[in-house]
Amino acid sequence: MRPPKVVHLSTYDVAGGAARAAYRLHDGLRRAGVDSSMFVREARTSDGSVIRFEPTTTFCKRAERRIRREQIERKLRPAIPPDNDKVEPFRTDRSEYGTDILSKLPPYDILNLHWIADFVDYTSFFGAFSKNTRIVWTLHDMNAFTGGCHYDLGCGRYLGECGDCPQLAAAGPNDLSHEIWARKKSLFDQLSDGQIHFATPSTWLAQEVQRSPILGRFPVSVIPYGLDLTEFSPRDVGSAREVFGIPPKAKVILFVADGLPLFRKGFEVLVRALEHIRSWLPDLHLVTVGHNSPDLGHHIPHSYLGHINSDRLLSNIYSAADLLVIPSLQDNLPNTVLESMACGTPAVGFEVGGIPDMIHHCQTGLLVPPGEAGALGAAMLELLQNPERRLELGANCRQYALNHFSLEAQADRYCHLYTDILGERAIG
Repeated sequence: MRPPKVVHLSTYDVAGGAARAAYRLHDGLRRAGVDSSMFVREARTSDGSVIRFEPTTTFCKRAERRIRREQIERKLRPAIPPDNDKVEPFRTDRSEYGTDILSKLPPYDILNLHWIADFVDYTSFFGAFSKNTRIVWTLHDMNAFTGGCHYDLGCGRYLGECGDCPQLAAAGPNDLSHEIWARKKSLFDQLSDGQIHFATPSTWLAQEVQRSPILGRFPVSVIPYGLDLTEFSPRDVGSAREVFGIPPKAKVILFVADGLPLFRKGFEVLVRALEHIRSWLPDLHLVTVGHNSPDLGHHIPHSYLGHINSDRLLSNIYSAADLLVIPSLQDNLPNTVLESMACGTPAVGFEVGGIPDMIHHCQTGLLVPPGEAGALGAAMLELLQNPERRLELGANCRQYALNHFSLEAQADRYCHLYTDILGERAIG
């Protein structure tokens, strides 16, 4: 039996954590001999197996896209609050592209969706598939089953019908979040249980899917992300610090996030935690990686290294650190923790979301209660003052990554899932 032809549908190929995870899966499948390609709205790689969506350019199609775009913006503009670090990105289920994506999709046996916001129009897209179409949807956050947020920050309204959204400026019982939630519910109610199989990287996100009134009846599998463990591996600490200008004798804490600062990523809590411990560690040094240089508000030595795409450079940064801190208030399976573990650098973080799937307390790092800056600071201090224990946890991290987070293991799990799904279709 020939391997299945798989098309990964994603808004981006490598821009952002979800896209990078999707591309890594695609790469792992190709290495395993699977006929895999990506179909994306925006491509930043030169990989020939990544196909960029080209919208139809006829006058009618361009006019149709403009009308749809203006309709979407009229709904979003009054609802979205001004720039606010404490508000999560909010995205509608609608897109200007309508059915145009369907006409451009490459042939496939399995269509594997990923992060599709601002690309796929739910009603046009899902409403067009026959009952024989088989879709795997790898979820990277909560957006598929909420009224627009990617993380609900604990509000729980998606368990009802959304509405009165704390992330919207124009909120009420029938606000935009309720409207989007109701559209998704109506749409997915029309699909059979076997048409979509959800895959989540973390146990936490699988449980949220199962609780969802929109998606709870569909099957879901937990398949962790995978990494190239030759790219992400321990490097020489001294050389790595020299390359990035990090003091050789410093106690180095690393914080990595695509969007800096982002309230959900917990940077404000980290700043308070550092205040608790800086008097105990005169040689403390913070390294941050991300799109924007964060404001610490005090005089802890700090190196901001910018946004970095290179896996090899990232592996050197992880290796240069004594520990990674992951103070997220809600998260799925952050790539940063996987990458740090693969490089033999233990992590300290809050016991939220999928983080406990990676940080096993006192084995691959330390977990503390969510949002508690004092506990976070104490855990960082404990490891920074105990180099022997830190080395032991680092060795455990590397071994755990080798056992659980390789590209090969992830590709094998997905191949089994694809085969099972196609077998069910043949029987049906």
